[in-house]
Amino acid sequence: MPSTPTIADTLDARGLVCPEPVMLLHSRVRDLAPGAVLEVLATDPSTERDFARFCQFLGHTLVTAEQSDEGWRYLIRKKED
Repeated sequence: MPSTPTIADTLDARGLVCPEPVMLLHSRVRDLAPGAVLEVLATDPSTERDFARFCQFLGHTLVTAEQSDEGWRYLIRKKED
């Protein structure tokens, strides 16, 4: 079973709707060290599509995307540069 990566920071975007979660994600990722993992909590269903595209476009890694009754939890690893 793979181990859970160490989380460097958490972005709580619960209650926000598109485009706010992805805008906050973009800003927060800039402040991370290369290779660091950001945990993002969200309730907007569009984050499933938006965060996957964000990672693909900018070269970051979407480590996990989990859905629960409370919303979504993502782990995103910043690209190594």
